[in-house]
Amino acid sequence: MVWAYPDIDLIIVLAGLFGLVYLVYLTRYWLINRRLQVQKRRLVTKLVLRTLYFILFLIALAGPSIGTSTKEIKEEGKDIFIAVDLSQSMNATDIGPSRLQRIKFELKNLIKSFPSDRIGLIIFSSEAFMQCPLTFDQNVLQLHLDGLNTGLVPNAGTDLSGPLRVALDRFMNDQSQEVKSKSIVLISDGENFGDDLGDVSESLSDAGIKVFTLGIGSEEGASIPRGNGVVIDPNTGEPAISKLDRTSLQQIAAQTEGQYFEISDEVQELGNLTASLERLEGGVVGSRVIETSSNKYFYFLLAGLVLSLLDMVLPIKTIKL
Repeated sequence: MVWAYPDIDLIIVLAGLFGLVYLVYLTRYWLINRRLQVQKRRLVTKLVLRTLYFILFLIALAGPSIGTSTKEIKEEGKDIFIAVDLSQSMNATDIGPSRLQRIKFELKNLIKSFPSDRIGLIIFSSEAFMQCPLTFDQNVLQLHLDGLNTGLVPNAGTDLSGPLRVALDRFMNDQSQEVKSKSIVLISDGENFGDDLGDVSESLSDAGIKVFTLGIGSEEGASIPRGNGVVIDPNTGEPAISKLDRTSLQQIAAQTEGQYFEISDEVQELGNLTASLERLEGGVVGSRVIETSSNKYFYFLLAGLVLSLLDMVLPIKTIKL
């Protein structure tokens, strides 16, 4: 017999509590009826009955598994590219401590949810670069995330089509023979200066690659730190204010049958993004047959319930008047 939850300490504690409580019950019962004739044999019978169904409850709690059976496990896999905007506007502090620092923190938690999937990292601004190819090594991904900063890429505006083309090219030229689900997570504040977003979105849709977009920022926006000062708008001579622009991100998600999510001062939807990625049906990359044992706790629980109901419905007289 195999036990699913072999917590000996818990069972000992519960058994001790039962013994203590029942001893108090018997002592109190004896004192109340010390002037009456107590039927000791019937008291013992009731004690045995209650002890028996309590033991059955403890066995059910421990999860007894009896016998074996075989089960086929299908191994599914996903390929996910995460594209992170590293334009200067990602240094804005409307989302504390900054948009980029918040994204780095959230992504570390996100990738932990996909330990058996390949994840790659793309960085972009006006140009896009492959920072980390698709890999199962989460330690490598964590190191790359730690090193993200806006100085890694040229900053002459933001082109959202760039990272999508890089990811599409890698997916199309992947030499792996395994059939996997392919998706892209595009993270940006949405300020797009590219002009061929519709074409690349159509190509992704034709290839069956879904894009999940994550907007970060607020509608009020914030100034962009630079050195000891802030970025100045050359047209007004005033500090430039970067605001979240959802339009392009929502358009990409809609055209590729993905979804748009947001981290702002009003909503925190990274958990919803993780759930959507988990719901993607991964391609079957293999299967294996494992031997499992069957948890039979229900039978012990049912027997214990029957005895406890019998104890309540058919009380045993313990006092003879």
